[in-house]
Amino acid sequence: MAVVKARQQDVDLLARLLRAEAEGEGEKGMILVGNVGINRIRANCSDFKGLRTIPQMIYQPHAFEAVIHGYFYQKARDREKRLAKRTVNGERQWPAKFSLWYFRPQGDCPPTWYNQPLVARYKKHCFYQPTATECENIYNTF
Repeated sequence: MAVVKARQQDVDLLARLLRAEAEGEGEKGMILVGNVGINRIRANCSDFKGLRTIPQMIYQPHAFEAVIHGYFYQKARDREKRLAKRTVNGERQWPAKFSLWYFRPQGDCPPTWYNQPLVARYKKHCFYQPTATECENIYNTF
């Protein structure tokens, strides 16, 4: 059962994001990107207040660099659609289980990002989750 409302076109859009943001990180890396996106919809805190849909989350200004590149606009593939559906259905994996941010630095992961603590690095991406003070709701979404 879905943890956010998603039509097939929303799943396809999310699948395109997973591929464009983390194809080189393998299936787990793409799941982690999906986790962050779904968390942003469900948490309703910090920079993500009022996000209710996958398109709102993906096209939020300055949220994902991938949307400014042509690769994002290619048709979703079955593999990424299956991964996107898994995240829409609530599958979450560490280190993105409660994360609202990730990014790919050129070097080491900074200890904080947007004033939130580092959880861990997965391959080339660093994941950050909010403190309970910043976003208590993220810890109550599942």
